[in-house]
Amino acid sequence: MTSRSSGSTRHWAWRCAASLAFLAGTGCPPARPPEPAPTAAPELRVGLTVGAASFTLGGDAELLVTSLQRGELLGSIPAGTQWNVVSDSAGLVLVRSDGTRSPVRRSVSAVAVTEGRYVNANGRRYRGRVTVFRDTQGLTAVNQLDLEEYVAGVVGREIGARAPNERQAVLVQAVISRTYALANRGRWESLGFDAFADVRDQVYLGVGAESPQVWDAVHATRGETVRYHGSVIEAFFHSTCGSSTAAVEDAFRFAQPRPYLRAVSDAKRGDGYYCDQSPRFRWREEWDAASLRAILTRTLPAVVPVGGDGLQRIVGAEVTRTTKSGRVAELRFAFERGDARIAGSDVRRVLRSTADRELLSTAFQLHATVENGRLTRLVASGAGSGHGVGLCQWGAIGRARAGQQYRDILTTYYPGTKVERVF
Repeated sequence: MTSRSSGSTRHWAWRCAASLAFLAGTGCPPARPPEPAPTAAPELRVGLTVGAASFTLGGDAELLVTSLQRGELLGSIPAGTQWNVVSDSAGLVLVRSDGTRSPVRRSVSAVAVTEGRYVNANGRRYRGRVTVFRDTQGLTAVNQLDLEEYVAGVVGREIGARAPNERQAVLVQAVISRTYALANRGRWESLGFDAFADVRDQVYLGVGAESPQVWDAVHATRGETVRYHGSVIEAFFHSTCGSSTAAVEDAFRFAQPRPYLRAVSDAKRGDGYYCDQSPRFRWREEWDAASLRAILTRTLPAVVPVGGDGLQRIVGAEVTRTTKSGRVAELRFAFERGDARIAGSDVRRVLRSTADRELLSTAFQLHATVENGRLTRLVASGAGSGHGVGLCQWGAIGRARAGQQYRDILTTYYPGTKVERVF
């Protein structure tokens, strides 16, 4: 297991020389009591898969396999081999490499015997323990590990490998990924874990996402989170704001305003923006009549009623309302009879780039070409990528290049907050 800094407590001892005060019996002042040792990092349960028909367990070292309920040793998987876990109507079954099958179990748990070695689950290496249990649809696999180890498996994927002069941005990502994880513990309790390993939470790839740069950031910020009035914040972050971040209530339907999740300008002193090096700082999407109709036929019924006769001919489209940060707050499609108004929180999943890809952001201007009473072409000229709330990752990279420190970057994107160590 990778070593981690202990953050040992400083102890103070006061000495005093012989003096008249000492001779008079005053003596040395009492020693300053030691600061309390920080609490250990909590564990996190990461859902690797849900509803799977089968799951493989193996490793680069021997794995011990136990029954989670009884703690009963079920066997060991030799290094370099794999066992399959197969869903069964009454639970699950272990299928060993020689083809023999175990009795039906409710769950199994695997952990590496050798320190510094890992569980190989579905071809990917993970620290800690991997548990597989039967869910309503199939198998759920959960990786249980130290929170700091989880952060190390997230940061590299979320911020990417960065140049030396961008180190502060990696520290930013470590703090905000840790904050997000702590704030959302128990979010998926009904499924038996705390966080998904994909974009429903943060993308977590286990040991394969780690690097010396990532571990440097995890060690340097150990236990640090962003807090507002003593509470861990809702740590929204996104790729590229395009010029300004967005208020949370403008991006998500029914979201309550948060003082630290309001629009923040990404403008530099002088010209330009801190996130203008992003490949998605500016973008353009175009649809002809046929492609737009195909997309709206799939996406529009989930948001507004379309009617039993299907989608009518599209005769126009326009942005009818924007937010303070310049994002689309309402989009209107006009049809031969009537119209459909799309709230800003639904715009990206309705007006998709393609049938299977959401629009990059809601920060765009729209130009519609109408010929003979029929919309023939629609062009969106946009900025940024993501929902726009909270931390702008490319903005953090630009600010790091400009010499800003990670705590200052974080408190800029989350106004009124503090970076504080919680363990």
